[in-house]
Amino acid sequence: MKKFKKYFCLMSGVALTLSLAACGPQDDAKGGDTKEADKPKELLVWEDIMKGEGIKDAIAKFEKENDVKVKMVEKQYTKQIEDLRLDGPAGTGPDVLTMPSDQIGTAVTEGLIKELDVDDATQGIYTEAAMDAQKVEGKVYGLPKAVETTMLFYNKDLISEDQLPTTLEGWYDYSKGVANGEKFGFLALFDQIYYANSVLSGYGGYIFGQDDNGSYDPTDIGLNNAGAIEGAQYIQKFYKEGLFPAGIVGEQGINVIESLFTEGKATAIISGPWNIEPFTKAGVNFGVQKLPELGNGKNMQAFIGVKSYNVSSYSKNPELAEKFVEFISNEENSKTRYEITKEVPAVASLANDPVVTESPAAKAVAEQSKFSVLMPNIPQMNEVWAPADSALQTIATGKAQPKEALDQAVETIKGQIEAKHGKK
Repeated sequence: MKKFKKYFCLMSGVALTLSLAACGPQDDAKGGDTKEADKPKELLVWEDIMKGEGIKDAIAKFEKENDVKVKMVEKQYTKQIEDLRLDGPAGTGPDVLTMPSDQIGTAVTEGLIKELDVDDATQGIYTEAAMDAQKVEGKVYGLPKAVETTMLFYNKDLISEDQLPTTLEGWYDYSKGVANGEKFGFLALFDQIYYANSVLSGYGGYIFGQDDNGSYDPTDIGLNNAGAIEGAQYIQKFYKEGLFPAGIVGEQGINVIESLFTEGKATAIISGPWNIEPFTKAGVNFGVQKLPELGNGKNMQAFIGVKSYNVSSYSKNPELAEKFVEFISNEENSKTRYEITKEVPAVASLANDPVVTESPAAKAVAEQSKFSVLMPNIPQMNEVWAPADSALQTIATGKAQPKEALDQAVETIKGQIEAKHGKK
């Protein structure tokens, strides 16, 4: 997820050159299905890197039950949509792919993925937030595979569990007591909206407002409302007091934070489950828990990311592909996949399953997910990242005050949305 933004920005440039009418291959898919009717059914499935082992047994079972051959290829899940743009029209693309849910809006706009006909009972097995992430304008375009969100990592050699502050203010006080320019208490990449949103949202800020149906309104931007400004003012004091090293400003600052934590020079940091394995291999004696509470009594509200399985609009066997998506995402296969890959499942009943609750990392993700907010999945989100990050960096470096910086960011976002996406 930490590399998500770079990819998303690269992707957006391509996306804007395409149109729904030009790219939608649904009609061709129907025709192709008829022509291929007499041939043995085959499905091509793109799975995430190093996650294929988690679905091998399920694939074998699906093949036997449906008299079909399934070929599985591993590809980085954040880039599968990019490959689909070329491989789909060429006839070499997958029938089923996986992607982060915040790419779904763009994929739908470009006509790359197929709407799914999923009944209410099937949708009901997933957490509400995970299922909402699969919808665009009320229509379902994928089924949840796994969820992830940021959480607090702490070094057990530097602080015991019973000494852990439970509030962000507590970590501020702790940091003032230990930060000396070489060692630090609590660190976070608060000059990036992906991380700072946990504070801004906790105080009442938001990216886009939502209507009663949950659809995002790109004309309603809450990044400069009173709550967002209050959150930004709170963030700024960590920088003003020298509690964060100057070198962590900018997207690459996450590498500095992770290095300080690995070297035992930072007691606690905000990061995600993707760092469980690297920190373990580095020999860090770490623990994890949900993010702390804010001064207003609310929990920090990090973005929640949902990985999904989706059906390509270019699939020659769309009905069979949709059947596979429902099968591979069901409770049994989600549990098996978690046991092998450690991706936290989105099936609600599994949140209380011992196989999940016995894992501190999975437990932390599950607990933080209760307080997290979905990252908007509409294409207009492309216009948020750079202006919001720029504003937060001027706040972190003291070059602008929060209200001034956030007002400018929102003005820029609105201008870019108007120019690239038209009036909504």
